[in-house]
Amino acid sequence: MPCSPPRLVRLGVIAACLGASAFLAGCSTAESRPLSERNVRITATTSIVADLAREIGGARVDVTGLMGPGIDPHLYKASEGDVQRLASADLVVYNGLHLEAKMAEVLARLGGRIQTVAVAEGVPGDRLVAPPEFAGAYDPHVWHAPELWRHAAGRMREALIALDTASAATYEANTVRFLARLDTLDRWARDRIATVPAEMRVLVTAHDAFNYFGRSYGIQVRGLQGISTASEAGTADVRDMAEFIAERRIPAVFIESSIPRRTIEAVQAAVRARGHDVAIGGQLYSDALGNPGTEAGTYVGMVRANVETIVRALGGAPSPGAVP
Repeated sequence: MPCSPPRLVRLGVIAACLGASAFLAGCSTAESRPLSERNVRITATTSIVADLAREIGGARVDVTGLMGPGIDPHLYKASEGDVQRLASADLVVYNGLHLEAKMAEVLARLGGRIQTVAVAEGVPGDRLVAPPEFAGAYDPHVWHAPELWRHAAGRMREALIALDTASAATYEANTVRFLARLDTLDRWARDRIATVPAEMRVLVTAHDAFNYFGRSYGIQVRGLQGISTASEAGTADVRDMAEFIAERRIPAVFIESSIPRRTIEAVQAAVRARGHDVAIGGQLYSDALGNPGTEAGTYVGMVRANVETIVRALGGAPSPGAVP
């Protein structure tokens, strides 16, 4: 069965293509040379997972990311080109925990043909958040707590060693270095957030992506759209959020790089109608990194950028200038 549907392929067509017995033979462009003669080719879903693959893989891997800056993984659907990139990989890495919901069937059908790993599923179950409104599933946004992203790094290391045993020492050393950076980042973030007055430690965003962040750093988190962005906030959601902000006299709310700002602007207007002027405190990176080459273009830089934006808008101390 040829894999050449026109332009964007619907999920069902992709699944049928992947399910065909001749898929890899007919569609894969994977190189036949052994890994000892070339780099490991990795295809990653989100920019955050792609960054993790580069950190642990180092010079031994070539990483292709499917979702760039500002892309919402909750709503992302695979294109024909994505299918080819997935098929040509030695290893496919994704977040898991239903983050890439629209790609779930594609990723499931790859299993057994190409090695795949869901890095967030390396986090122990007792450390995951299971919101009642997200029935039967966990909150997938584990990367917002560096202490949990350590487990994702371990999962990535294990997958690479299983695939490329000869380079195990490289992956182990890269992981040790990255974990040390995560520990430094976590301590720095705690110190910065501790400068925000306790009564102002409330984080209001477009969707509920920062539960793990809030739990780690003692911040109350309120998201307008809940865990997923698949359904939009309604009038009642905006009204309830506006009443909460006005009552608590919260100084700032935040937009997100991967979600249109109109819902937060609607909340801002509703709060103003209740006699309180709430500012838009800045842009947070929730489900995607920033542009390559910018501070937020890496995982560590993204966390730093988010923390500084939050601390500044909620009345914390000015940045001391020293960052991990």
